[in-house]
Amino acid sequence: MSNAFGTGRPSDVPPPAPDRIGPVQLGLDTFGDVTERPDGSLRSDAQAIRDVVDQAVLADQVGIDFIGVGEHHREDFVVSAPEVVLAAIAARTSTIRMGSAVTVLSSDDPVRVYERFATVDALSNGRAEVILGRGSFTESFPLFGYDLSDYEVLFEEKLQLWNALRGGDAVTWSGTKRASLTDQDVYPKLEHGPIPTWIGVGGSPQSVIRAASYGLPLFLAIIGGQPAQFAPFSRLYRQALTQLELPQQPIAMHSPGFVAETDEEAAERYWPYHKAVTDRLGRERGWPPLDTAQYQAGLSAGGSLYVGSPETVARKIARNMRILGVSRFDMRYATGRLPHEDMMRSIELYGTRVAPRVRELLAEPVPVP
Repeated sequence: MSNAFGTGRPSDVPPPAPDRIGPVQLGLDTFGDVTERPDGSLRSDAQAIRDVVDQAVLADQVGIDFIGVGEHHREDFVVSAPEVVLAAIAARTSTIRMGSAVTVLSSDDPVRVYERFATVDALSNGRAEVILGRGSFTESFPLFGYDLSDYEVLFEEKLQLWNALRGGDAVTWSGTKRASLTDQDVYPKLEHGPIPTWIGVGGSPQSVIRAASYGLPLFLAIIGGQPAQFAPFSRLYRQALTQLELPQQPIAMHSPGFVAETDEEAAERYWPYHKAVTDRLGRERGWPPLDTAQYQAGLSAGGSLYVGSPETVARKIARNMRILGVSRFDMRYATGRLPHEDMMRSIELYGTRVAPRVRELLAEPVPVP
């Protein structure tokens, strides 16, 4: 089945992949984009934040495993304090896990990150987790007084401190970019053990090795190109854990997507918003404008856009989870000014039809090519 943008139903026959660790999980995440009303006018930042909470409540109601909220400090994204939004989500949900997507640790203080997430963990009764990353945007560095020339050392040192803090025990630590700590207690204390922590990776082998060296789960951010190109990172991560004699950990992946009743409807509705976001970032980073051929490539079976009917999206997710050996897939369901109403329908379809179908497909034996 194909449509005007050239999408096709993915093949169910993947190449060999690393073993999948842990139960299959289907999640969602958002950067809290500024969205438009049905008449094309922009919603206020305040309303967009309230909408994110409503979206998470719906995700909880339809059985989605995780909701992630990103951190940005720029005009096109409304969430600059994700933990505050997560606290509101915690108070209105019952089962869905929640976390950052991602926490830009380099320009934050690990002690404050612990305090905020320990609070969310208390409010949610143990449902909080953290995805740490260096961030694809750098506006937080000058905003909080950090020097971009310290980009690498800031993340490495703060990751060391976070890893010591996340269990809630007293910490002794020293580095070059922050005051040392000596037998320092942190509060509130945790009821449910260390805060689950993932390391977000955009495509650097060094970052994969870093995640393995801490024995932390790996989160692959795949927002362009072909997901299959990331399979070597999964293998590298597994090999590194083995060489370090550390237990194998789950791998997750994140990619943009949008679900509608048909492939045609999804592709046509998503296109103008996806193009606007891509072109805006392109102007900042020197990319050419997105054309329909590139969009078709993203929609194709081998592409990184999960846009289509529930069956098409489910098959594509299952195929790429097998290829990469991942146990969790998070779909970034918001893109640009895509209206709240469209996102709510996409979330409903993702939870009620895509997620159950993915689990069915992954429970089946891998077909022989």
